[in-house]
Amino acid sequence: MRPESAMPRGGHRSVPHTADLRVEAWGTTREECLAQAVRGVCESFLDLTGAVGDRRRDVVLRAERDEDLLVALLEEVVYRLDTAGEVPVGLELAPVAGGLRADLRMADADSLPVTGAAPKAVTLHELHVGHGAQGWTCSVTLDV
Repeated sequence: MRPESAMPRGGHRSVPHTADLRVEAWGTTREECLAQAVRGVCESFLDLTGAVGDRRRDVVLRAERDEDLLVALLEEVVYRLDTAGEVPVGLELAPVAGGLRADLRMADADSLPVTGAAPKAVTLHELHVGHGAQGWTCSVTLDV
C-alpha cells in the first residue's frame, strides 16, 4: 500500500472514494502507522500547518484486534470534534496491555482553516491494519 517513492518512515494519503473519506497510512511501527492515519484524517478537513496543541488529553483504548484499535482511536477523534470542538494536532501512541495509550495534543478546530468536510463516523468497510516486510499499513473509510 505504501507508495514506491515514499521514505521508509511513516506517511499517509487520502484516496478518492465516493461520498466518503478514505485514508491509507504506513509506518515502521504499529503506533506510527495509526498516528499517521489520525493525521491523515485531520488533514483531510483542516489545515494543520503551524497548529499548536494547547491542551493534552490522555486516553487509554482497549481492543483485542489492531483494526478495532484504529476504529477506537478515530472514534475518539470524531467524538472530541463533535463534543468539544477540538482536534488532535499532535499525538504519541504507546502500547499498553490490551491496547494503546494515546497522548493527544489538542487545538480548537474553529481556530484552523477548514479545507473539507469533517468526518462523522468511522466505517468498517475495507478496514485494514497489517504488518509486512515493509512495515505497518492501514486503511480506513469514514463517513463525511
